[in-house]
Amino acid sequence: MRHVDDPLHKDLSAVTRIGECLFLACDETASVERLQRLDDGCFGEHRHFALSDLVDLPAGPDGEMDIEGLCAANGFLWIVGSHSLKRCKPRKDDGDREHALQRMERIQHEPNRYFLGRVPLAEEAPGLFVPVRSDGGRSSAWFKLGKKRSALAKWLGGDPHLGPFVSIPSKENGLDVEGLAVSGNRVWLGLRGPVLRGHAVVLDLQIKAKAESRLKARRVDGDRRYRKHLLDTRGLGIRDMRLDGDDLLLLVGPTMSLEGPAFVLRWRDAVHDDASGVIAPGRIETVAELPYQLHVDHPEGLELWPEAGPGALLIIYDAPAPERTDPDTFTVRADVICPSGAETGFLGRLMDAAGTRPERADDQSQ
Repeated sequence: MRHVDDPLHKDLSAVTRIGECLFLACDETASVERLQRLDDGCFGEHRHFALSDLVDLPAGPDGEMDIEGLCAANGFLWIVGSHSLKRCKPRKDDGDREHALQRMERIQHEPNRYFLGRVPLAEEAPGLFVPVRSDGGRSSAWFKLGKKRSALAKWLGGDPHLGPFVSIPSKENGLDVEGLAVSGNRVWLGLRGPVLRGHAVVLDLQIKAKAESRLKARRVDGDRRYRKHLLDTRGLGIRDMRLDGDDLLLLVGPTMSLEGPAFVLRWRDAVHDDASGVIAPGRIETVAELPYQLHVDHPEGLELWPEAGPGALLIIYDAPAPERTDPDTFTVRADVICPSGAETGFLGRLMDAAGTRPERADDQSQ
């Protein structure tokens, strides 16, 4: 596996649940991590799955995917990369101002970031699922990947609202996919950027299998292969999404490299919107305001958690605060939020021996 700067549990970027399993992703790797429920109700027994074993990646196993969304639906694990560009940062120890300026001229393309696809989930024991390349008549499939441009960026290039932002790096209000929700052949992508006059953007696609290992989006809005929904999020970008019946829950927070508060919003009857447009503000409700700390606890992942009560949600964080982590055991805690206000608590141990060198998929964690 490629080198990562921090242990996996400090860079969590996405979460989804199926059966007794939590699948998580780190935005610096090209892999997914599986945890299973333990007897004490926590999650551990970490297993690592390199996605290069399951799909074909243009930059291979060491190329960063910047996975920002996971969704377990219809027997598949859906995965989306950020589809974003990245401007180089000046090094903190670089005393040469001109050299630092030249570094910031460079905009990097990471081909693996353009991934949008799915891999089958095989049930190896009751409630215990493993991602595989194929399972009976089901196979891994994904959108065509390019070296310099994704299919999504190509479609959005001529969009009057989004086209100007496709070639802008993500941390500068450029294109940045972070939310993912799936139902049947319908896929919603939530954008952290761009944010347009305080409105976040959700793209709505109808997916079809084009050929073996290949997915394609149908034309659903004239010649466009996506519907475009704009929601007034008070200037916040979408960090994750999850379907809740006919509604779409949105985890929203600061866009670009900003620090600030985050919320969970509910978009009422989202599944019935079959045309592009601006969503009426009355259909967007605030479910919860999340605790805010400067420089730590950046909300990145959202999942339903019904056993904690009606409307309960699991929230995972990037850059978790020190009190969430145990550096000796590589464990981390996540919030379970009850919108009724009756309870705010912790899920318990989420990561078991993740570290910077995760085990192979056929090994047991320590």
